[in-house]
Amino acid sequence: MRSPCDSFLVSNPPFLLPSLIPRYTSRNSFRRGRERFSSFNKSLRVSLARRNIEITQGVRFDGPITGKDDLEVNEDDDVTVQACVTRTLPPALTLEVGLESLKEAVDELKTNPPKSSSGVLRFQVAVPPRAKALFWFCSQPVSSSGVFPVFFLSKEETVKPSCKSLYVKEPHGVFGIGNALSFARPSSIDSNGHSTIKTFLSDESAMVTAYGFPDIDFDEKSSVSFKEGSSYFFVPQIELDEHEEVSILAVTLAWNDSLSYHFEQTISSFEKSICQVSCHFCPNLEEHWFKHLKSSLAKFSVKEIHPIEMEHMGFFTFSGRDQGDAKELNIIQSSSQFHCKLAPDLVFSNNMLSQEAEGSKLLKDEANINAVWASAIIEECTRLGLTYFCVAPGSRSSHLAIAAANHPLTTCLACYDERSLAFHAIGYAKGSLKPAVIITSSGTAVSNLLPAVVEASEDFLPLLLLTADRPPELQGVGANQAINQINHFGSFVRFFFNLPPPTDLIPVRMVLTTVDSAIHWATSSACGPVHLNCAFREPLDDSPTNWSLSCLNGLDKWMSNAEPFTKYFQVQSNKSNGVTSGQITEVLQVIKEAKKGVLLIGAIHTEDEIWASLLLAKALMWPVVADVLSDSVRSLIEFDVVIQVGSRITSKRVSQVLEKCFPFAYILVDKHPCRHDPSHLVTHRVQSNIVQFAGCVLKSRFPWRRSKLHGHLQALDGAIAREMSFQISAESSLTEPYVAHMLSKALTSMHALFIGNSMPIRDVDMYGRSSGNYSHVVDMMLNAELPCQWIQVTGNRGASGIDGLLSSATGFAVGCKKRVVCVVGDISFLHDTNGLAIFKQRIARKPMTILVINNRGGGIFRLLPIAKRTEPSVLNQYFYTSHDISIENLCLAHGVRYVHVGTKSELEEALFVPSMVEMDCIVEVESSIDANAIVHSTLQSFARQAANNFLSIISASSLHPMIDNVPLCQVSGIQYSRYRVQLCDKPTIYYGESSQFHREGFILSLTMDDGSIGYGEVAPLDGNRENLMDVEGQLQLVLHLMKGAKFSYMLPLLNGSISSWIWSELGITASSIFPSVRCGLEMALLSAMAVRHDSSLFGILRSQKEENGSAQPHSVQICALLDSEGTPSEVAYVARKLVEEGFSAIKLKVARRVSSVQDALVLQEVRRVVGNQIELRADANRRWTFEEAVKFGLLVKNCNLQYIEEPVQNKDDLIRFHEETGLPVALDETLDDFEECPLRMLSKYTHPGVVAVVLKPSVVGGFENAAKIARWAQQHGKMAVISAAYESGIGLSAYILFASYLEMENIKISREKNQGMTPLVAHGLGTYKWFNEDVMINSLGIYRSPYSGFVEGFVSDASKNLKEVKINNDVIVKTSQGVPVRRYEVRVDVDGFSHFIRIHDVGENAEESVVLFLHGFLGTGEEWIPIMKGVSGYARCISVDIPGHGSSRAHSHASETQKVPTFSMEMIAKTLYKLIEQITPGKVTIVGYSMGARIALYMALTFSNKIEGAVVVSGSPGLKDPVARKVRSATDDSKARMMIEHGLEIFLENWYNGGLWKSLRRHPHFRKIVASRLLHDDVLSVAKLLSDLSSGRQPSLWEELEDCDTNISLVFGEKDVKFKQIAIRMYREMSKSKKSEHNIIEMVEIPEAGHAVHLESPLRLILSLRKFLTRVRKCSSETEQLSQKLLLAVKET
Repeated sequence: MRSPCDSFLVSNPPFLLPSLIPRYTSRNSFRRGRERFSSFNKSLRVSLARRNIEITQGVRFDGPITGKDDLEVNEDDDVTVQACVTRTLPPALTLEVGLESLKEAVDELKTNPPKSSSGVLRFQVAVPPRAKALFWFCSQPVSSSGVFPVFFLSKEETVKPSCKSLYVKEPHGVFGIGNALSFARPSSIDSNGHSTIKTFLSDESAMVTAYGFPDIDFDEKSSVSFKEGSSYFFVPQIELDEHEEVSILAVTLAWNDSLSYHFEQTISSFEKSICQVSCHFCPNLEEHWFKHLKSSLAKFSVKEIHPIEMEHMGFFTFSGRDQGDAKELNIIQSSSQFHCKLAPDLVFSNNMLSQEAEGSKLLKDEANINAVWASAIIEECTRLGLTYFCVAPGSRSSHLAIAAANHPLTTCLACYDERSLAFHAIGYAKGSLKPAVIITSSGTAVSNLLPAVVEASEDFLPLLLLTADRPPELQGVGANQAINQINHFGSFVRFFFNLPPPTDLIPVRMVLTTVDSAIHWATSSACGPVHLNCAFREPLDDSPTNWSLSCLNGLDKWMSNAEPFTKYFQVQSNKSNGVTSGQITEVLQVIKEAKKGVLLIGAIHTEDEIWASLLLAKALMWPVVADVLSDSVRSLIEFDVVIQVGSRITSKRVSQVLEKCFPFAYILVDKHPCRHDPSHLVTHRVQSNIVQFAGCVLKSRFPWRRSKLHGHLQALDGAIAREMSFQISAESSLTEPYVAHMLSKALTSMHALFIGNSMPIRDVDMYGRSSGNYSHVVDMMLNAELPCQWIQVTGNRGASGIDGLLSSATGFAVGCKKRVVCVVGDISFLHDTNGLAIFKQRIARKPMTILVINNRGGGIFRLLPIAKRTEPSVLNQYFYTSHDISIENLCLAHGVRYVHVGTKSELEEALFVPSMVEMDCIVEVESSIDANAIVHSTLQSFARQAANNFLSIISASSLHPMIDNVPLCQVSGIQYSRYRVQLCDKPTIYYGESSQFHREGFILSLTMDDGSIGYGEVAPLDGNRENLMDVEGQLQLVLHLMKGAKFSYMLPLLNGSISSWIWSELGITASSIFPSVRCGLEMALLSAMAVRHDSSLFGILRSQKEENGSAQPHSVQICALLDSEGTPSEVAYVARKLVEEGFSAIKLKVARRVSSVQDALVLQEVRRVVGNQIELRADANRRWTFEEAVKFGLLVKNCNLQYIEEPVQNKDDLIRFHEETGLPVALDETLDDFEECPLRMLSKYTHPGVVAVVLKPSVVGGFENAAKIARWAQQHGKMAVISAAYESGIGLSAYILFASYLEMENIKISREKNQGMTPLVAHGLGTYKWFNEDVMINSLGIYRSPYSGFVEGFVSDASKNLKEVKINNDVIVKTSQGVPVRRYEVRVDVDGFSHFIRIHDVGENAEESVVLFLHGFLGTGEEWIPIMKGVSGYARCISVDIPGHGSSRAHSHASETQKVPTFSMEMIAKTLYKLIEQITPGKVTIVGYSMGARIALYMALTFSNKIEGAVVVSGSPGLKDPVARKVRSATDDSKARMMIEHGLEIFLENWYNGGLWKSLRRHPHFRKIVASRLLHDDVLSVAKLLSDLSSGRQPSLWEELEDCDTNISLVFGEKDVKFKQIAIRMYREMSKSKKSEHNIIEMVEIPEAGHAVHLESPLRLILSLRKFLTRVRKCSSETEQLSQKLLLAVKET
C-alpha cells in the first residue's frame, strides 16, 4: 500500500448528481461556490517526482467558447478561436479495426502534413456499442513509464454508485489517454498583469469533449494543489466514448506554433499514446473480460479520499438561450464513478475501488472449515467476475449464503421459490452476458432448478449452480432432505463436480481450481450451466471448531493478489480473425457467386454480433429476409444463397419459406458446435463467432452486387407493413396486435424488451414495427452509413416454455441495466406469480413495466388447427385452461403497482408514464380469445391481399424498365392548363351576386418516357382555404420538381406509397401540398400509369388488366344534388323531375333558410312527392346551432332520411345530435379538419349513429387519403360516398372509376368479415348537371341505364374518356409548361471594384413589383428558383449569387493594390442597392435566408427608400455585446482558415454536423443539397466573405429595430428553437415603434421545418410569401391613395 503522501485521491460528495448526460442550463462553467469544497485540505500540495515519464502536455488553450459572461475577455484583448476539423471514418467492425483505421488516417496525414501553423483535427469512427472502455482502461500499465493522463469515467446512472456496480454489468463510460489540448484557469498573463493573446476552442467543435476538475491548480511540469476558482480540463488524444447505440473512437490532434507546440510534437506525442493503447489491448479477453475485472482494479491499490468531482464538457450541442449568436457551453456535469491518473503519483478516484480485506484474512479468521471452503468458493467467484448471487433459503446452504452476503463485492437476491430464482438467474445472464450464481439447499430445492437449467442449456446461457448436499454418510439411509444429487441435471449441464465435505486434509487449492474449471466450462463454447454439488457436515453455522492452516498451503500468492487461482487462455489463429483462409475459401466463393442472396438473422445476443450483422448486410447489399405471408409470394421468391447468422429462427413462416425454396446453398454461422438445423437444409456450417465471420467476408473485398431480390423484398415488406399498420390503427378497439405494434413507439435505446412465449412473441414478430427515434449521436455518426436504433430484445427461446418468464424478465433488467418492458400472456404470468416476490424487491435494477395480455386462457390454441376439430368444452378445459383469477388482487397481495387498460389511449398512457417516473408497474390489457382470433385471421387475410396486389403489379410491370429490380416510370414532360367553363346555374357553394356563373381550375397533363399521357384536374373550391392564385403557385413548383422524376409502379397500392414517394422523390411533405393540387397530381400519375399499362385507373387500383372486364363493376349509381331554394312545392317539383330522369337518390341542401323549421317543411314535402323508394339525404354544411339542428331533426324524424351531413356547427356535437334525434349522420367538413393521418381522429366516430363519410378527393387531399378514410368507414360498416366539388368531366370520370374501386373494396371487406352482400352506394357526382360546357369534348358517360333504369356513371365510358382525352380548347385560358428562368450577369461598380453579379430572373419583366432573393452562406441564387417560380404569379422574382459566392466575381480597377474586395455588410448592401437601381426604378421586396436574411434586414433598415418590405428567414440582427462580437469574429476567422486549409468538402462535412442542421440532415435530398454547396468558382472569396461578413463584424442592428420603417416578415422553422427565440425578440423590439402602426410587422412559423426553411418546406414558404406580398401591395395601395387624398386636399385649400 502506498503512503498517503505519494498519492492524491479524492472523491465527490455523495449528494452530487450522478448523471453524465450533458444538460443545458444557463451560465454554468468552471466556477464553483466555496461551500461545496469547504472540507478540502486547501494546504495540500503534491509535487510530481522528476522521473522518465510521459505526461503529454498538449496545447494550452484559455478555454472553450461559453456564454459571454463566463469569458475572461476584455474589449481590447486579442482573441483567436480555433475550430476543430472533424473527419468521420466509415464504421469499423471492431474496436481493434477502428483503432487501425485511425492510425491509417494519421499516417496519411503525416505524409501530407497541414501547412497551417495551428489547428485542431479530430478523426472519429463508430465502433460497436458494447461496453469496453473500462476493460481497455484496466489493460493499461500501472507503472510510471506509461502515458499520462489516462482515465475511465462511468456513464451509468446509479443512485448510490459504488465499486459493486461495476461488477453487475460492465458499465458504459469513457476511456481517454493523452492530452491533445487543455484549458486551465487562471489563464496565462504577461509580466504586467495583462492578458496575452487569448486562444479559445470554438463552441462548434463537433463532439469534442473535455474532462477535468474544478478548483485545482495543475501544472503538467510541477505540481497540483487546491485553489478555488482554478480548474484544469483536457481533451484526450485518444478517446473511446460509449453510448447506448454506438461507441465513438476518436483521435484529437492539436498544435499551435505561436504557443511553441508544433505539429511534429503532436504527432510524436500521439504515437506514444497509440503505441501504448495498441500494445495493451487484448481482443481475445474481450468476450469474458469480467473474469479479470477484479484483478485489474486491484492494481490501483490506493485509498480514496473525499471530496472532489470529475466533470466533463460537451461541445457538440448548445443550449437554447441565445444573445444574438452567442452560445453557451453545456452544463458541466458531475460524474459518479471515475479513476483518473494525471501522473503516476497523481490520481483522482471515486467509487471505483473496493477496500475489502486481504484474502488471507478472509480465510484464516473463519470459525470452521465449512466457512473456509464456502468463503473460498465465493471469493473465487468474485475474482472471476461472478458477483450476482441468487440465494434460496436453507439450512444446509447457510455457509455459502452467509459468505455471499458478507462479501463486499457481491449483490445478493433471495427468494423462497427456487424455480423462480433460477429463471431470474438466467435472465441476468441474458442481460449481462455473464453467469449468475444460484445457491440452494438440498433435496427438492435442487430439483426445482431443472426447468431453468434446461432453458439455459438450450439457449447457451452461462450459469453456476452451487447446491448444498448431505455428506455421504447421510445418503441412501432415509435422512431428511437427502436425495441423489449426483449428475442431477444429466446432459443439460456442461460440467458437474461433486465436492467432498469440507476437510482440512484436502488443500483449499482443490476448491479454487474446481471453481475455476467450472466457470471456464460455463463460459466456453458452447456456454451453458455448470453444477457444483457442495456437501456440508455440521456445524452449519459459525460455531468455532479447530481446523489446520495447512490446508491453505500454496495460497500465499493467491491471497496477496486479486487474481483467480487458475487462469484459462485460448490461443487463437491470427489468420482471418481466427478462421483460416483455407477453411473459409469455399464459403466465400459461394457468397461471391450468389445472385439471389438473403441474409437471415437468427438468435444473436451481444452488441458486437448485432453490429457485425449490420455491417455484413451493408457490405453484401442483400435483403434481410422479409416475413412473407402469401403462398404466391413464396413461389415468386427463389434463393440461391442464404446466410444465417445465429442459430435459432423465431418465425415458423420463415422456416416454411426456406423449405419451399430448397435446394440452395445454406450457410449457418454460430460459435457453438451444436446442430441447429431442424429442417435439414444447412449445406455449409461455419463454427465461428459472427464478428470473425463478418471480418472474413469484409476483408475478402469482392465486388459485391446487390441481390436481385433486394428491391422486390423491400417493396413487398413496405407494402405489407403499411397494410398492417392501417388495419391495426383502423380498428377502434384495443387488440393484442395493437399492443405489439405500439411497443416500438414507447421504446428508446434506454429501454430493453423482454417478450414472453406463446402469443406475445408471435405478435411482436408479426406486427411489431421499427422506429426512427435516433439519438443525436447516431444521427451524426451513422445515419449516412448505418441507420439503426438499438433496442435490446430477448426472451426465453431455448426451450420456449412459458414458465419463469416474469422472473427471467426481472433478472434481465438487472443484467442489462436498462428500463425493461416485458410482455407476457396471462397464463405465463400466473405460471410465475412467485416471480412477483422478486419483482417487488427491486434490487440493482431500473424500473420495469410488465404488460400482461389477459384473454382469460391460452389464446394461442384458438389459432391452431386443433381449434377447428375439437369441441369448445374440451378446448376450454384442457387447452385454453380458462380462468377468472384477478391479476389486480395478485398485485395487491404482493404490494405491486397495478394499472388496468381497456382502450388504446389508456395503453399509450400506461406505456409512456412509467418511463417518466421511477416506479415499477404491472399493466393488465384486457382481451378475449375469440375476438383475438378474429382479429388475427382478418389481419392475415388483408396481409395476403396486400402481397397478392403487390405481385399483380410486379407481374404486370415485368416488361418495363427497372432500377434495383423495381419497375420505375420517368416523367419526360409536364404542363398545366387553366380552364374556365360556364355553368347553367349557381352552384350550391356559391356566395356571390353575379348572374353569370363559372367554374375555374387547372388540367395537369403528365407525359411519361414512353409517351403515355395522364391527366389530372386541380379544382380548388372557393372559400375552402385555397384560391386559384395560390394553387397556381404550387403548380409551378410541382412542375419544377416533377421534371425527370421517377416513380415506382407501387403507387397504385394507395397505402402510403404516394405520400412516401412525394417525400423521397420530390423532397416535400405531402401534407404541405394543397388538397386540390395533390388530388390532381395523383389523378395524373395514376392515369398515366393506366395508359402505360393499357389499363384504366380502376384497373391499376385493382391490379387488373383491362381485358379482365368480367371482374369489373359495370357502373356506379349517381345521387342527384338539389338546392332547396324556393317554396316547398317548387323544390318538391324539381325533386320529382329528378326522379323521372332516373335518379335513385337525392341530396337536398338545407340550412339555407331563416329557420330550420322551414327546411324541415321542404324536406317533408319532397319526401311526400318522391315516395319512400327514393333514397333521400340532407346536407347542412355545419350551418346550424345544436338547438336549430335538433329542432329540424325532430321534425323530419319520420322522413326516412338515409343520413344528414354535418347538421351542427361543432363537430363534437354530432353524436349527441344523433342520440337526441335518432337521425343518422354523415361526416363531410369534419374530414377536412384531419391532418395527414386521420385514423386517430376517426376513432371518435365509430358510433353506429355515424353511418357514412362523404369524401371529396379534392378537399381531403387526393385518392390516397380518400381511400384510407373510405376503407376505415367500410371496415366499420359505414358508407363511403364519393362526392364531386363541381369538377369537370376529367375529374368526374376519375371519380366514377375511383368510386367503382371503392365499391369492389367494400365487397371484399364484407366477404372477409362474413357480412354478406352490401348494398351499392349512390355517389354524389350529380354536379355534372350544372355544366353548360365541359373541358372534355368526350361524352361524360353518366346517363340512365337501360338495365336498372337509374342514372349511373359507366366505368367503360369513364375509362375511355381518361385514356383518350380530347380537350375543349375553347375553355382553356392559358397553358404553362413552367416559368422560364433567365440567367445573365449584371456589372456593378463599387469602391474600386467591378462586381459581375450572376442573376436568375423569373416572371414577367414588370418593374412595379419586384422581389429580390438572397441566399445563405455557401448557397447560390439557384436554390431559390423553385420558390421564385411559385411566387412568380405575384411579382417578378430575381435571385443573385451574392458577391463571393457561386458564379459572381469581382475585378479590381487598381491591379497593383487590393485584388480582392472587402466583403463587409456595407459593401455588399451598397452593391445590391446599385443592382436594384439597375433592375427597377421602383421599390423592391427583399427575401433573405440566414446570411442573406442579415443582409436583407440591414438593407431594409438602411435603404427604406428603395426597400418596400423584407422577409427575414432564419435571420438575426447580429450581436450587441462587444465580447460576443469579438469572439464571433475570431470564430468565423477560424472557420475561414479551415475552408482554405482543408478544402470546401471537408469544411462542409464539419459545417453540416452542427445541431442547427439536424432537421435538414433528415431530408431525403440532403446529399444533393450538400453537393450543390461545392459549386463556387472562387473558394478563397467564399472564405473571405465568411470572415468579413461575420455577425461579429457587421453592425449590430438591435438598436435600429425600434425605428424600422419597412414592412417586415420574420419567418422561422418550427424545429429551429434558436431562431424562433431571436424572431420573438426582434418582433418585440419592432413592435415598440410607432411606425409599426402603419407598417406590417409579422412572425410566421413554418411547420415541419428546421433552419433551412426554403429547402425543407418550400410550399409553405411560398404561401407565406404570397400572403405577405399581398398585404404589402394592399398597404402600399392604401398609402398611395391616402397620399393622393392629402395632396388633393392641399391643392383645394
